[in-house]
Amino acid sequence: MTIGEIAGRFGLATHVLRHWESTGLLAPARVFAGRRRYRSADLYRVATILRAKEAGLSLEQIRELITAAVPARRREILLRHREDLVARIDALRDSLAFIDGGLECEHEDFAECPHYQAMVRARIGPQAAPHVPS
Repeated sequence: MTIGEIAGRFGLATHVLRHWESTGLLAPARVFAGRRRYRSADLYRVATILRAKEAGLSLEQIRELITAAVPARRREILLRHREDLVARIDALRDSLAFIDGGLECEHEDFAECPHYQAMVRARIGPQAAPHVPS
């Protein structure tokens, strides 16, 4: 496949594939006049890169993951990223609970809601005095 064909297949701009090549993520074969030719293995590599980006890995992390010669190193990279994802998911769940609390609150001003005030006090810390609405 040409660079245009593989870019079109994945909905990418050709400069993205060139950038990935310059960073060591891709190594397409070269034919006459130095033109790139992508093989089926390159299709899998591009799909792997895209999936890893969707999972939140940086291009540097993806490069490390792809080029790691030792399986333990790949596992270390994935475990570290997993921990980051779990922390982000926990933070998003807390954010969703905050938003849902505001939406479900029957108070005209959700800042007067005892549940809201408890969440804010928990964020402030144990020294927080109860809030008295003005």
